[in-house]
Amino acid sequence: MLHPLPQRDLQLTPFLTIPNPPTPALPTPRQNPLNQHNCGQSFRDICNLLLSLTRSRSLLKGIQLHAHIIKAGLQTIPLISHHLINFYSKSQLPLLSGQVFDEAPRKSSTTWSSVISSFAQNEFPLLALEFFRRMLDTGVRPDDHIFPSATKSCAILCRCDIGQSMHCLAVKTGFEFDVFVGSSLVDMYAKCGEIGHARKMFDEMPEKNVVSWSGMIYGYAQLGDNEEALKLFRQALFEHLDVNDFTFSSVIRVCGNSTLLELGKQIHGLCFKTSFDSSSFVGSSLVSLYSKCGVIEEAYRVFGDIPVRNLGMWNAMLIACAQHAHTDRAFELFKEMEGAGMKPNFITFLCVLYACSHAGLVEKGRHYFQLMKEYGIEPGDQHYASMVDLLGRAGKLQDAVSIIEEMPIEPTESVWGALLTGCRIHGNTELAAFAADKVFELGPVSPGIHVLLSNAYAAAGRWEEAAKARKTLRDRGMKKETGLSWVEEGNRVHTFVSGDRSNAKTLEIYQKLEELGEEMERAGYVADTSFVLREVDGEEKSRTIRYHSERLAIAFGLITFPPERPIRVMKNLRVCGDCHTAIKFMSKCTGRVIIVRDNNRFHRFDDGKCTCGDYW
Repeated sequence: MLHPLPQRDLQLTPFLTIPNPPTPALPTPRQNPLNQHNCGQSFRDICNLLLSLTRSRSLLKGIQLHAHIIKAGLQTIPLISHHLINFYSKSQLPLLSGQVFDEAPRKSSTTWSSVISSFAQNEFPLLALEFFRRMLDTGVRPDDHIFPSATKSCAILCRCDIGQSMHCLAVKTGFEFDVFVGSSLVDMYAKCGEIGHARKMFDEMPEKNVVSWSGMIYGYAQLGDNEEALKLFRQALFEHLDVNDFTFSSVIRVCGNSTLLELGKQIHGLCFKTSFDSSSFVGSSLVSLYSKCGVIEEAYRVFGDIPVRNLGMWNAMLIACAQHAHTDRAFELFKEMEGAGMKPNFITFLCVLYACSHAGLVEKGRHYFQLMKEYGIEPGDQHYASMVDLLGRAGKLQDAVSIIEEMPIEPTESVWGALLTGCRIHGNTELAAFAADKVFELGPVSPGIHVLLSNAYAAAGRWEEAAKARKTLRDRGMKKETGLSWVEEGNRVHTFVSGDRSNAKTLEIYQKLEELGEEMERAGYVADTSFVLREVDGEEKSRTIRYHSERLAIAFGLITFPPERPIRVMKNLRVCGDCHTAIKFMSKCTGRVIIVRDNNRFHRFDDGKCTCGDYW
């Protein structure tokens, strides 16, 4: 499972006095420009031509027309400056937009709006806000076009404090409940995680549009409130809102995070009917949905059907391949991506390092880790955590320690946690204790660290130390995450815990497990009770491991689903070694394909074999 991406500390202050950055050369004005009336065509015709070139993204012809405009002396007309700024903005050359703006002798509200929008739309939020301040200094009042660009910049930076200042200014100037300004504020609050402010603004708006609805849905999805996100989406459809690709993308991600495959399929069908299925934003969400639900074949199909793929879509497919043990395909995709002229980012390298880690490809991992610098990407704490995880899983624990010691940044909890995982797998309790001491020095840590340490001691039979680690967890008011497994049946999700007897089919489930257990033993299965990380007698160990949550979920699938349907089980914790062995025997004895997703990857069991190759 990929760790949360690191947040970057962004400052506004350095840009208050930023000099104009170097840009490609624009046509230079002549000393004696011709009068506009001497030009062979009116400025309105030129505006229409600029609009056409903007739509077609014809950069070379646009630059030639720009030269003609300068020669004809038409660059002084604010409307033409506006269209030129917009042209360079849509051509993804926002710095040229800024140069056109600076050279315009007269700057209207529309000109200011164009250049601020250019920076905001092209991911230059700091410059957008700097130009917004410059505009205010000149006495130009922001309007319903300028406010949304400024608030979008605040959302990109996750600077809710500046966004609140925008909100205050909107109230003072009477734009608070303008549909465009209000919607941009809702979107900004939602993306900054201030869902309460976003909802209050949303509920008070007299008129809502697709931006306000989409912002709220995205906000709830981002915070993991999937039920509220889906509820809002249903309400939007009920009110006949024309949703866009951003709305669909957010809702599909909710389905993926909740592994709601059937609902996701229905929304995919709706995307197809509304022609949003070809959007790269929707496509990346669909790839993620099908991957997280264990249907990697559909993820490949969606990826192949999208004509124009953005970076997010390439990354979604890469992580899907890594999680489903399609390691070679992940490396092929990386090469295809380079060949298509798509520059990988820090997320891309997290994906390929993840693939290396879960296939034990140490040298490949080192190669991609070094390759990052060739692309000008400085490794972050998550990249170092991936390298430590790769080396730790491969048993190269001292190499992992060396990586940590040589880090140019302070090791984080995720880095030490990766080392702890390697220590648990290979039974190095001394190094595990050292890593635990280091992570505890960072201050309060997540319950997972205590659990990792406890399990490392328990796996080595050091029960007293394991009990102390669990006691520390309790003393600090923390709880170990309960192991859950769930399986989807139609529009219902059936959830199981170890030893669960709450399901309506409990008697049939346990009877199936008993019958299957006898058949598995005849086929050679012997329970490995060393994976019971508690100090109990042998009989209780055997009984405990026999009814782990994933086995109950699989038994439910065996008695419920038709023989030709794969059984897909989702699990929130790592599958234990004995259950992994047992499920291989289950697939062999029943002839069924069983797909299990744990908190790290997918395991596809077929005819007694697993795609992970017993390395996970």
